[in-house]
Amino acid sequence: MQQLLAGVNEDKDAYRTLLALLDEQFDAAIRHQRERLGTLAEAIGTLVDTLEARRARRVELATALTGAQPSMAQVFTLLRPEARAKVQADWAGLESMVQAAKAAGKRNGDLLAEQYTIMQRVLHGENQLYEPL
Repeated sequence: MQQLLAGVNEDKDAYRTLLALLDEQFDAAIRHQRERLGTLAEAIGTLVDTLEARRARRVELATALTGAQPSMAQVFTLLRPEARAKVQADWAGLESMVQAAKAAGKRNGDLLAEQYTIMQRVLHGENQLYEPL
């Protein structure tokens, strides 16, 4: 249980870092800072790999604590009421950060895709939908 709860707190810290990196990535994309984008992409990728490993470990620990098809709600029931409230609040905060990171990642991906499309138009011209007369 201690490992699982520690992992939640570590993830909260990691998601704060991830959100900051995603904001930096957005800024670098707006400013067309290719080298900075590469550095940030590497840092984001490494952090996401760490978060995924921690998530997988959390599933293993929850399975050991509650059996097959674990859920955090089941894990919460194993805690004393005073500890349960804090852990549930921490979990809700983590879920909120996960949603914010997904939204920021989508925002950044959309921006980068749009920039790529614009650059392709500049370099190769518009695709003709109709034959010129």
